Amino acid sequence: MGPRRPCAPLLPSAARKPAMARNVLYPLYQLGNPQLRVFRTNFFIRLVRPGTAQPEDTVQFRIPMEMTRVDLRNYLERIYNVPVAAVRTRVQHGSNRKRDHRNVRVKRPDYKVAYVQLAHGQTFTFPDLFPEKKQSPDGSPSGGDIQDKLLEEQRQRQQQSQDPRRGGVPGWFGL
Repeated sequence: MGPRRPCAPLLPSAARKPAMARNVLYPLYQLGNPQLRVFRTNFFIRLVRPGTAQPEDTVQFRIPMEMTRVDLRNYLERIYNVPVAAVRTRVQHGSNRKRDHRNVRVKRPDYKVAYVQLAHGQTFTFPDLFPEKKQSPDGSPSGGDIQDKLLEEQRQRQQQSQDPRRGGVPGWFGL
């Protein structure tokens, strides 16, 4: 490897350039047959479950403020091979309801929400990451059912052993 060019120093977030405008550390060109270089993006996108019902061909992402519609379309089509029909974006303002120890409002950062409409015939359903627990195939109760039974038995024992003169004081005081 030959000499490298330095990248820009890290500045506070307000003075920082957009992700694509930063000086990125690229290897210098070398004559001959250089190895294949893979350039990765500086963007991180997050697939989120929509708050309201969306059509099956629409997917919702949280993306950086610097990322544009064209960037997102290229990101999905070139890296993940996902055919995209349309991209709509909006800026969601961060809430400022919270207050710190000095009673000063603390504002959460703004973020950009992107709605990607997939090409004709493509659908996406958000996976069910935490399905409800069901009984095992042999009919025996699962671990959650046993725990529910034990809790119910404990509640019944507490109600039976309560003395009306104690005024709701638990029995473990032993008075």
